[in-house]
Amino acid sequence: MTVSPSRGSIAKVVGASLIGTTIEWYDFFLYGSAAALVFGKLFFPAADALTGTLLSFATYAIGFLARPLGGVVFGHFGDRVGRKKLLVISLLMMGGATCAMGLLPTYATVGAAAPLLLTALRLIQGFALGGEWGGAVLIVSEHGARDRRGFWASWPQCGAPGGNLLATAVLAILAATQSDATFLSWGWRVPFLLSGVLVIIGLWIRLAVTESPVFLAAQRKAEERPDNHIPVLDVFRTSWRQVLVTIGARMAENVSYYVLTAFILVYLTGPLHLAKSVGLTAVLIASAVHFVTIPAWGALSDRVGRKPVYLFGTIGMAVWGFVFFTMLDTRSPAVIVLATTIGLLLHGAMYGPQAAFFSEQFATRVRYTGLSVGGQLSSIAAGALAPILAVALLKEFGSTVAVSVYVLAMCLLTVVAVLAARETRGSDLEAEDPAAAVPAPATR
Repeated sequence: MTVSPSRGSIAKVVGASLIGTTIEWYDFFLYGSAAALVFGKLFFPAADALTGTLLSFATYAIGFLARPLGGVVFGHFGDRVGRKKLLVISLLMMGGATCAMGLLPTYATVGAAAPLLLTALRLIQGFALGGEWGGAVLIVSEHGARDRRGFWASWPQCGAPGGNLLATAVLAILAATQSDATFLSWGWRVPFLLSGVLVIIGLWIRLAVTESPVFLAAQRKAEERPDNHIPVLDVFRTSWRQVLVTIGARMAENVSYYVLTAFILVYLTGPLHLAKSVGLTAVLIASAVHFVTIPAWGALSDRVGRKPVYLFGTIGMAVWGFVFFTMLDTRSPAVIVLATTIGLLLHGAMYGPQAAFFSEQFATRVRYTGLSVGGQLSSIAAGALAPILAVALLKEFGSTVAVSVYVLAMCLLTVVAVLAARETRGSDLEAEDPAAAVPAPATR
């Protein structure tokens, strides 16, 4: 039986994982914001404004296509040699690609080579992030005590709003202090180049993390009975149901997040003709609230279970998808902030317990692979397509009702997936099948 870590020990692991994950999501979301605000003009200038944005989001989606491959590769080696080494590699890859984006020539300088270079770097970003998420949540899940796993494992999840908060804050400051012409000329490059400094800080902190004790125990057992297993094959042979649950459960969470944080910028600056600062400010404030409330949802899942909290967020989002756009249409900055904040609060009810819920689905020998493959396959069908489909639906129907129906459909799919899963609160991660293990009573 694994000895429960001290509070100081788990806090150190959580802090290192959170900081590294925040930096990687900063890099990833920075691209999404830039795709909505400037990339269409700089890399696809021959198209009309909305079509240029659509093409820009297409390169954004390409990064998602690389994420499952990253999940397979990082998961394979993460399940064989450890979580920590792969997390360091993913951080370096992501940071290097983002810095390079800040140095890219635009279409006006090198023509068609510009979007091609942008796409290549986006693929590297996606590949790196495909391996980052699974490893980051696992190294915390496998360090933490089972009765508080939902709380501790939710902290790396804060890296998503944390990174978005950081990226949006930098863009908002630049937008507020520069003219549109200056921002379009060189200002947009600054946040990309800042990634290099952040990576150095994150690398220094992440190198101090110890390897997961659960993984080390499993590795010792494997050395006693070597079988040369291939994690990606094993996960589809023995855990395909858990992979499907992971994919389905992420659909509503992924789609709603990108509608709330990326598509909102297109809608507010396009059809509603509002300044980009209105959308950036709304996402900034909402992300701050999102950041501090995700652990609360994770802690609640330790008390009442993963499924009830997840279902609450999913059903709430199905309704909010319609209310959200009604509030945006008021054009009131305060109402727009409120709409985005409530939306991300509901999203947090899914995202908070997600790390523990998904980690508890898989055995240690395939956990990194299963978590990464399931999570990243869903990112193609959900996150990659969400901004593109939302823009296309808006362009086709001239109304956001179709976008709301799209969010509703994804929520219904997630409800089915979560109901099909077993409750995993308190599962033993060292068990051969954690999801089937009898949960231990939660204690305080």
